[in-house]
Amino acid sequence: MQEPLLGAEGPDYDTFPEKAPPSPEERTPIGAPQNKRVFLATFAAVLGNFSFGYALVYTSPVIPALERSLDPNLRLTKTEASWFGSVFTLGAAAGGLSAMVLNDLLGRKRSIMFSAVPSAAGYALMAGARGLWMLLLGRMLTGFAGGLTAACIPVYVSEIAPPGVRGALGATPQLMAVFGSLSLYALGLLLPWRWLAVAGEGPAVAMILLLSFMPSSPRFLLSKGRDAEAQWALAWLRGANADIRWEFQQIQDNVQRQSRRMSWAEARDPSMYRPIAIALLMRFLQQLTGITPILVYLQPIFNSAAVLLPPEDDAAIVGAVRLLSVLIAAFTMDLAGRKVLLFVSAATMFAANLTLGLYVSFGPKPLTPNSTVGLENVPFGGTEQPLVIPTSYITLVPLLATMFFIMGYAMGWGPITWLLMSEILPLQARGTASGLCVLVSWLTAFALTKSFLLVVTAFGLQVPFFFFAAVCLVNLLFTGCCVPETKGRSLEQIEAFFRTRRRSFLR
Repeated sequence: MQEPLLGAEGPDYDTFPEKAPPSPEERTPIGAPQNKRVFLATFAAVLGNFSFGYALVYTSPVIPALERSLDPNLRLTKTEASWFGSVFTLGAAAGGLSAMVLNDLLGRKRSIMFSAVPSAAGYALMAGARGLWMLLLGRMLTGFAGGLTAACIPVYVSEIAPPGVRGALGATPQLMAVFGSLSLYALGLLLPWRWLAVAGEGPAVAMILLLSFMPSSPRFLLSKGRDAEAQWALAWLRGANADIRWEFQQIQDNVQRQSRRMSWAEARDPSMYRPIAIALLMRFLQQLTGITPILVYLQPIFNSAAVLLPPEDDAAIVGAVRLLSVLIAAFTMDLAGRKVLLFVSAATMFAANLTLGLYVSFGPKPLTPNSTVGLENVPFGGTEQPLVIPTSYITLVPLLATMFFIMGYAMGWGPITWLLMSEILPLQARGTASGLCVLVSWLTAFALTKSFLLVVTAFGLQVPFFFFAAVCLVNLLFTGCCVPETKGRSLEQIEAFFRTRRRSFLR
């Protein structure tokens, strides 16, 4: 196993060629759709994202129920409800921080399996809650599990997926998170809040059972010197009839170059800090588009604007559009390419946020705004708008604009930022850097979610939307200048691309 599986050294790559050199991989497609095992392993892993999406919106039906609770120990004030909703993001940030160590210590698969422990404990605390502290601790533990899986699952999926379907498989974490959220909304119509927590245990248990039969990442196994196990894992994932020698050689060469942990001196090398900086900035800019506060305060926003349909119906429609958009992204990511979808996504979100800001500023206000949904009786408009009964078609604007915003986000800056994070991060720093990306993402989400009401109170609802629109313009510029196209490239080619230190990777 110490000798190369092929007689000649594999080629290095100075840039992204138009076509990869001929190899057995081209003659025998590795991980082709006829081999279902790689899809089974992906499904087992992304069950963690289902739990994440479920936990993220758990408070949506629960907060109203607890605000009306007859038990004084569980009855939530507005301030307590705000903490119950936002403490999840602090737990997720802690989970991302832990992933910086666990991703490389336990491995990608075992880290995902470990996340089931805090997830199950958190749901158990909320299901049996007798006071606010149990609710908050349970919420933070489920957030910790979500942050850990958010950092580990994209890395695991990208490392087991062949290049030809890595884009589609890379979109499945976002897709499963949306399924988890929609499942929570559906169950919320049928089950009381304690049983919603009990139901949340199911996906975590299913994930840990299925993953126990799946292989670890071949790249992680090679980095730990377990070559024979890595070769078996790759053969299992690609199928009995696939010729894995060329792919295994490429992975082995890349791992041998980066077998040591990254030092501070190496971190200053452009081939290291450029992809890490791109991944960090993408996670930061993704949150600054406003996705988290818009989802958290979706129904209150509709209650505070003149809308034609009931706000709860509007929220359900937006959720369905989100699911459809993620499905479209999953099928087009390996056809259209990452950068094209990022451009379309940012442009769509810019138009939607600008439209929402203009509507709040100059459009009609509702005749009797609902003041019981968590936005603290705030008059949103910065100008005096006419009070109208929402019956004209112009009052469809908030729903349509929000639908386009969610559609734009779900087709590009939602799933692709997670996929690119796992694709461009160098193997030597992939575990640590992915955890850092999740940490930055959720700290930004917490800051935006907690400050949203303060900004609305001081300046009006239109100001956050105008700010989010400006960020989307920055995203367009950032995509054009800094994001490389990775469609159809192996992870080894992508790392070689950054090692060239050429400015061409910025185009």
